[in-house]
Amino acid sequence: MKSLALTAGALAAAALVWYGVPSFAEPARRVPAPTADLAAPATAKTETAVFAGGCFWGVQGVFQRVKGVSNAVSGYAGGDAKTARYDQVGSGRTGHAESVRITYDPQQVSYGKLLQIYFSVAHDPTELNRQGPDTGTQYRSTVFAENAEQARIAKDYIAQLNQAKTFGKPLATTIETAKPFYAAEDYHQDYLTLNPSQPYIAINDMPKIDDLKKLFPESYKATPSLVRTAKAG
Repeated sequence: MKSLALTAGALAAAALVWYGVPSFAEPARRVPAPTADLAAPATAKTETAVFAGGCFWGVQGVFQRVKGVSNAVSGYAGGDAKTARYDQVGSGRTGHAESVRITYDPQQVSYGKLLQIYFSVAHDPTELNRQGPDTGTQYRSTVFAENAEQARIAKDYIAQLNQAKTFGKPLATTIETAKPFYAAEDYHQDYLTLNPSQPYIAINDMPKIDDLKKLFPESYKATPSLVRTAKAG
């Protein structure tokens, strides 16, 4: 993602470049649901999932609008706590990926459904260490599994999509386990909702919201679950 310090003039100039760079290698599509999924617990409780798929602004914006998701926080996963800072992660040498931690009600939305949305509209899982105009390992496609069951479901789903040749080429998505998540700086939270007309957001991320609404109308909610609202509560 481009620096937040860009001036209005620089943003306008950058927009001309970004218009020539597609956000996805191929158009978004509703991929088949996973054949295996996690069973909902017998008693009501919340669960968490952590996904990385390029710039966290867009990924956060998508999952904040999924029914059953109560919170989605932008942050970093894959590296150490001491390097979980935007200015360091941007170097691509920290091991971190820009990620989103999703808190959800498994009675309303399953882990498998979150994965389906992740692979369908949140990012292009065939791009290796990049998403659209952003390049580097910090933009890799990775499922940060919270436990062995999540890792199993994600692994089986990737194999399912590869076997079916859903994307016409192998997925670049990896699975990493036992990697802590660190919340990003406050100015990154809710960025898509607060800046829908910013050129980067308008070109690369707002189409993801449109795709979510179009491809998953049963899962779409118009009012996003914002981080600042959760903090205020």
